[in-house]
Order: sequence, then C-alpha cells, then structure tokens
Amino acid sequence: MPLDLKTLTQIATDYTAAWNSKDPHAVASFYAEDGKIVINRGEPWLGRMKVAEMAAGFYADVPDLTLLCDDIRLAGHHAVFVWTFTGHDAGTGHPLNIRGWEEWDLGADGKVQASKGWFDAAEYARQVAGT
Repeated sequence: MPLDLKTLTQIATDYTAAWNSKDPHAVASFYAEDGKIVINRGEPWLGRMKVAEMAAGFYADVPDLTLLCDDIRLAGHHAVFVWTFTGHDAGTGHPLNIRGWEEWDLGADGKVQASKGWFDAAEYARQVAGT
C-alpha cells in the first residue's frame, strides 16, 4: 500500500530533527538495515553503519549544520525531500547555505531503501573558499 502525504510529512519532520540532533545514528535510523545513499553519483554508502559514517562526515565538515525541509513530494513509495542546510565550514569558518534534495525509495515501513542525494558541489566549494 502506498504511503500517504501525512505519513511522509511526519517522516520528513522527524528526519530533519534527526539531522539537527547532530547524532549520525539518528540519521541512519531512517534507513532500512540494508538501505543506501548515493550523493552526486558518488560511491554508495551501504547499510545503516555506512549511512551513519556519511552523516558523521557532514558533521565533521559543518559542525553547526542546521537542516531545513523546504518541500516534499510523494508518488507511491517514491518521495523527494528538498532541503537547505546552513552552517560554517570547519576548516575555513566560512558560512554555508547549500540547497539540495534526496530522492527516496521507501519501504512499506517508511524506511529509506535507497536515496539519491544531490547538491551543487561547485557552489559548495565556492562557499567553503569564501569566494
């Protein structure tokens, strides 16, 4: 049975809160045990432990990361989570304001089976450099 918008809204709200908790395992808990995420066509992060490593990497790079959910879309068990994150780069201290999205394939339990994440890597690098 397909998910409904009310359920997706709650998942998106809770996922945003997980990111804002700065707890990588809270982020990973939204993924199926064998779930995966691929960011900008990079190498996949397979399984909850690897998803937690991915989130921990973002926290290391942007320790004051704050995530906002800008929009969601739903079609059956496929969803789009549109986000903005702000914070400061750990190395340069420059402010960041990055927009992107994740395309989710969700299981019947609402856990992410597969996610494709996207953001403008060149814009991210520009902001890190402060140019």
